[in-house]
Amino acid sequence: MAIQEFPQSRLVAAVPSSPSLATAQRVRDIQASGGDLVSLTIGEPDFPTPPEVVEAALSAARRGETRYTPVTGTVALRSAIADKFARENGVTYDPTSQILVATGAKQAIYSAFTATLDPSDEVIVFAPYWVSYPSIAQLVGARPVVISTKPEHGFIPQPEELEAAITSRTRWVVLNFPNNPSGAVASLAQYTALAEIIERYPTIRVLSDEIYEHICYDGVAAPSFASVSPQMQARTLVINGVSKAYAMTGWRIGYAAGPRDIITAMSKLQSHMTGGTSAVSQAAAVAALGMGSSYAAKQVAAYERRRNLVLDRLAACDALRPVKPRGAFYVFVQVLPNRIPATTSVADYLLDHGVAVIDGTAFGSPGWFRISIAVGEDALESGCARICKAFES
Repeated sequence: MAIQEFPQSRLVAAVPSSPSLATAQRVRDIQASGGDLVSLTIGEPDFPTPPEVVEAALSAARRGETRYTPVTGTVALRSAIADKFARENGVTYDPTSQILVATGAKQAIYSAFTATLDPSDEVIVFAPYWVSYPSIAQLVGARPVVISTKPEHGFIPQPEELEAAITSRTRWVVLNFPNNPSGAVASLAQYTALAEIIERYPTIRVLSDEIYEHICYDGVAAPSFASVSPQMQARTLVINGVSKAYAMTGWRIGYAAGPRDIITAMSKLQSHMTGGTSAVSQAAAVAALGMGSSYAAKQVAAYERRRNLVLDRLAACDALRPVKPRGAFYVFVQVLPNRIPATTSVADYLLDHGVAVIDGTAFGSPGWFRISIAVGEDALESGCARICKAFES
């Protein structure tokens, strides 16, 4: 008798795989088969991890720091995270009860939603959004409520749009600035305007994903939402990590800082999910955070040159409207109507022309696409040339 395929759960079947990771795998498959393809997809720094960070991990391993760690993270790393918040953001957290180290920022977000949401609860998400926010909400049985932001507002949520979406079931408002994919950066004044709305609804919490905090351009600085006011800090869970600013994606260290009750619930969940994160990776993260923003500043200078290159090259294509990013390492591009076949996605259309991008549908923005500038200038030159040629044809 043939063995039947085991069915997926209804929750898993209801959500797609990560579009960005799925596209990246498709790119690998095409390149492995000898296809001529320029990939501008994955959001991963092309810089090496700082040597002193690597050495810190090696030293920890030589000292025998290779065993299980506390569920919430080592004392050294939680203290370094608390010092980072005090030094860079002007907010204070108790490292013993208000900070949790996770295996990447994505796990921290998943843990936060799983630990706090019940079926039919609602999570407000602003489009364009990072691909996983709505899916993670759905995976825990909650309902994502998507609000589309506008280019003319700089992709910053407007207070009236937020208030109109709030219901008695709203539990979280998700903010992500600097934003993936748009590169938008919210100011303290814009945060304060949103906070004035949220303050009226005491059961709502804010999840502020600040993973691109140190990657900003043109002298712009990205404030932490928790710094708006003591009241907002008490209702905000900040998500961050070392992956983007310190080129440490493979080290898998993210963290959350926020109210004790939420951190306690997340820690309980993590004790059954993963336990503590890698000991040597945590030692490396301590060294990275001790560097402050100096290493990221070197990356930012390169990203800014690449950003300008992409904007300059795409300006020659009248079918496209790229938006100048103020942070993160992406350029978000709008395709004007009727420039490609109606039955073809932007990403598939460009893939047929030898360049891989992430389709805007993945971010809740059909008709757009995202270019990663976390690649070398040669790839950007070649990729932009192919993009322009594709729309000329």
